[in-house]
Amino acid sequence: MQLFLILLGAVLGLTYGQYYFGFIFSQKICLFAGLTLIMPTLFNVKLTDVKLFLEYKGVLFKGFLVNYILLPLVALGIGLLTDNYGIAAGLFLLSVLSGGGMVMHWIKKSKADTSLGFILLFINLMFISFSLLMLHQFGIYTSDYFDESYLDGVNMSNFARAALILLIVVPFVVSRFVMLVKPLQSFITDKRSYISKASIFVIVFYLFGLQSSQQLFDLYDFEPELITVSIIAVIGFYIAIFVLSKLIYNLDSPQERAAFWHSVTRYITLALIISTFSTSSFGVSMLLPIMFAYIVQIPFAVLIDKYVFKEGKYIKEEV
Repeated sequence: MQLFLILLGAVLGLTYGQYYFGFIFSQKICLFAGLTLIMPTLFNVKLTDVKLFLEYKGVLFKGFLVNYILLPLVALGIGLLTDNYGIAAGLFLLSVLSGGGMVMHWIKKSKADTSLGFILLFINLMFISFSLLMLHQFGIYTSDYFDESYLDGVNMSNFARAALILLIVVPFVVSRFVMLVKPLQSFITDKRSYISKASIFVIVFYLFGLQSSQQLFDLYDFEPELITVSIIAVIGFYIAIFVLSKLIYNLDSPQERAAFWHSVTRYITLALIISTFSTSSFGVSMLLPIMFAYIVQIPFAVLIDKYVFKEGKYIKEEV
């Protein structure tokens, strides 16, 4: 259902943009995403859970190693092989945005530690600015390799502060106020699944309806081979994620299972938001791997849940 809504939103957005001149990007979409996608997840982040930092520092270290060192290196390697600056940047952006809207769903299904899962989610959100700065460094040091110019006037470092405020600070503050009004918190929690799906549809429709997204039609006309290159790169990236994560995490541990899911899933919707104001720096082909990540990640997570965790090898039934 979610994949259908995403595809429908993308098609309708591109159609609207083609016939009605399209939207102009506004940072308000970041605030909308922060309040509808991120804020409800913060209800479960309790200040008392800070002790988990010390108790499971080894798991946190593994998560940092995988999500901010190994996966960016994998994305860099695959991206260089594509010989396209935008596709490489899109893969790199996916590699530095851990978790995502459905990560807690998979954590719960695999009977992993949900308390640590929420803490990891919050940590990764706090690292958004760091992720943008990593993308900024990627732009600086790889532009010569691709024989492209990275525009210093329109680069990721300029958006790091805004992203921190709109996607972390404001949603966290709002979540604390909402928690004071228990009926409102209960309503949002009960309807969270519907709110999330509606929000993703609106965000995807808006982003694909942007004037800049219409350049995808030109790309399809003049460089259709990039479609195939991008699909292969995304599939290779997710296979590498799975292999690395399975080797590094001990899936017998509920805590490491939570960290495992934060590595094998990427925050695609957030990547799509960031990429839409980054195409002037990296090119419209940056959108391709993020678009295809939607198609790959959801079935990919279903297969992992079915064949890795449902065999009973790692999950022991409670008596």
